[in-house]
Amino acid sequence: MVMLLRTEQLTKHYGAITALDHLDLEVVPGEIVGILGPNGSGKSTALRLLLGFLRPTSGRASINGHDCWSDSVNARRFVSYLPGELRLYENMTGVQLIDFLSRLRNYKPTDRLQKLQRLFDIDIERPLAQMSSGMKRKITLMQILLPETPLVILDEPTNTLDPNMRDHLLGQLVESAQRGQAVLFSSHVLTEVEHVCDRVAILQQGRLVHWQNMRELREVRRVRVTLSQPVANLAAPENVAALENHGSDLHFQHRGPLPELLQWLAQLPVADLKMEPMGLSEIYQKYHRLNGTSS
Repeated sequence: MVMLLRTEQLTKHYGAITALDHLDLEVVPGEIVGILGPNGSGKSTALRLLLGFLRPTSGRASINGHDCWSDSVNARRFVSYLPGELRLYENMTGVQLIDFLSRLRNYKPTDRLQKLQRLFDIDIERPLAQMSSGMKRKITLMQILLPETPLVILDEPTNTLDPNMRDHLLGQLVESAQRGQAVLFSSHVLTEVEHVCDRVAILQQGRLVHWQNMRELREVRRVRVTLSQPVANLAAPENVAALENHGSDLHFQHRGPLPELLQWLAQLPVADLKMEPMGLSEIYQKYHRLNGTSS
């Protein structure tokens, strides 16, 4: 499979402070990868290194084979980027900004401009100086989504968006991946990462502490069973993990066909049964507890 983005031991120091510590990251076309972590975990630093805005202390990053520092101009040709903090030309209207940035990138807005304008429900003829921060965010998101570059990088893209617009944006990112684009975005919002990502990198104090395959996680169930009487020497099937036997209460994780689980439970004196999907929150909190932080 073609590797669109790759980092190898990517590291950034600011004096004695380590902002990013030996990050190994790979992104392929057609997938959505989330970088998850609290403020100060290294998310924005990682993205700025990928855009060539920062020089790595050690290690390297490449986009489509182009080094993100020594060949950053060519690397950025494959990228649409949304920064966390916006700095716009306030003397322009929304449509003037889109036209200006389109000419810089040497592409012409297509029918997607009208589609995105309807989707984000915004008057692009309005001067940017008269727009709220949420409206400015919509304008920049439209400009990011228009070119259909191989890679889309977004830093906290849902900031200042209301819940309805947030859902629209996440839907557009899914459509981008379905067209073969790769999407990499940072966030501290578990639910939005959980909803759309194929894989999630959890950062803590500049270090990658866990990679989570979301398809695999969505196949895991958390099960709580109350028994009418305790069962000694309980033998669980192979697809039952993390079994905790508290006498009349059983807690465990299950992955696999549901009929097999129910067949096993039918042999037990079950008084009550509760099942729910395994969430990213539990994984996230686990790794941040292990590393002595919380967010």
